[in-house]
Amino acid sequence: MLRTVALVLLTAAPAIPATYDVVVYGCTSAAMTAAVQTKKMGRSVALVCPERHLGGLTAGGLGWTDSGNKAVIGGLSREFYHRVWRHYAQPAAWKWQKQSEFGNKGQGTVALDQEARTMWIFEPHVAERVYEDWIKEMQIPVFRNSWLDRASGVKKTGGRITSITMQNGKTYAARMFLDATYEGDLMAAAGVSYHVGRESMQQYGEKWAGVQTGVLHHRHHFGVLPTKISPYVIPGDPRSGVLPRISTEPPGEYGAADKKIQAYCFRLCLTQAEKNRVPFPKPAGYDPREYELLARIYEAGWPETFQKFDAIPNAKTDTNNHGPFSSDNIGRNWDYPEATYARRQEIFDEHVRYQQGWLYFVANDPRVPAAVREAMSRWGLAKDEFKTTGHWPHQMYIREARRMIGRYVMTASELTKQRPTPEPIGMGSYGIDSHNIQRYITPEGYVQNEGDIGVSTNGPYQIAYGSLVPKKEQVENLLVPVCLSSSHIAYGSIRMEPVFMILGQSAATAAVMAIERGIAVQDVPYTELRSRLEKDGQVLAYQAPAK
Repeated sequence: MLRTVALVLLTAAPAIPATYDVVVYGCTSAAMTAAVQTKKMGRSVALVCPERHLGGLTAGGLGWTDSGNKAVIGGLSREFYHRVWRHYAQPAAWKWQKQSEFGNKGQGTVALDQEARTMWIFEPHVAERVYEDWIKEMQIPVFRNSWLDRASGVKKTGGRITSITMQNGKTYAARMFLDATYEGDLMAAAGVSYHVGRESMQQYGEKWAGVQTGVLHHRHHFGVLPTKISPYVIPGDPRSGVLPRISTEPPGEYGAADKKIQAYCFRLCLTQAEKNRVPFPKPAGYDPREYELLARIYEAGWPETFQKFDAIPNAKTDTNNHGPFSSDNIGRNWDYPEATYARRQEIFDEHVRYQQGWLYFVANDPRVPAAVREAMSRWGLAKDEFKTTGHWPHQMYIREARRMIGRYVMTASELTKQRPTPEPIGMGSYGIDSHNIQRYITPEGYVQNEGDIGVSTNGPYQIAYGSLVPKKEQVENLLVPVCLSSSHIAYGSIRMEPVFMILGQSAATAAVMAIERGIAVQDVPYTELRSRLEKDGQVLAYQAPAK
């Protein structure tokens, strides 16, 4: 078990709460920029973190930044990538690889941009160090391993949160609160409306919404294979039973809403540098039958095992899901968003076992082609990463959990510019990207994945201030920069880490302005908010360069 959450609510009388102008609940990249921005604006702030490590997925393995158009990444988000650049500008930063040997390949542009003084690709421990140094530099108190008492830990007076209490009994009072978690626990406990799963096509008029059977984007489906794959233990014989990791339930009606969410995984940091390589462990309870479907995929001639071993500095990778059966643990996370802490731990542990087993299977099972086995055996976990968790990422990739239903809901119409975005406070640009949601049996009796969507936004788009704030009648002093108000389809693009940092800064700016004026976050004057955001380097509009 790589982490353990506190599960016992203390019964001792609570101490006098620590009081701040702003309390940021969460450890994500959005939480970091929110705390820094609050302090830069001269207000007291505390980071109350459920986890031990700062930075969420940015420091948890996603070093191959999903950046989209970098021209719309400004403010503290861009400052983070500048600080990463400063680190790699030092010769001592290149321990396992010469800088001249680094391919300098990023997403769409170079990774290390000397002219812009930014570095977009990085090692996990570097990102975490940047955040730790930044928080220390700003003298921001951090309370780690602090898990919200979700049953009774949120105290409200009228429409305002007055304090939040953790399972360890500690209480934090503030004038403003930010829920910067991936799960949205504070938002939910405060009585804010939210959604889990996919909306129907009809709800927001989104073409790619709801169940998408038969839609095969990217290359993460069984349609990439030259032959169809039987889901049955004895191929072609339903009476023999169904292989593991395949749902026996109908996938749902095309375009219909459901409560399912896109798959989670761990973004692994791997290396072939022998002195820094830890061989893949054989997980406890390993059963090669769990990967029978993968064996059949190899038998069909699939050649793309290493296609998403994206290079980051020092001869390491950010390894992501690729193909019909890969690191994504499809269908094993649907209850995660609203689950208890204990159940979430079970899901976390199951994802570790699955992904460790996947690596071990590929590196060792005789049904895997010899060339693939030998190539995988040369890889291993990076010894100098994730030292406290057995070199395995401490952060699971929670691609989607709760999504607030706030004052304004972002949809595909705003992202594709079919409808203007009111009161923009930041921009995104990455394509609409949902990973697979389920693996099912087609009416013809074959296995197929469903839910993987990849659609262009046709350039950068604006994100509405109203998507960060709840409805006023629910809470007046809470902002939500991660589990923001968005459809499933729109969230597929908004959910990128640079955007979370942008939204964290904007949310904190609005929170401080609401404090200064003694008003609800819903009443912050947009003209003044926009002026302050632009002053602090946020990019709120984009004009493509003339061709």
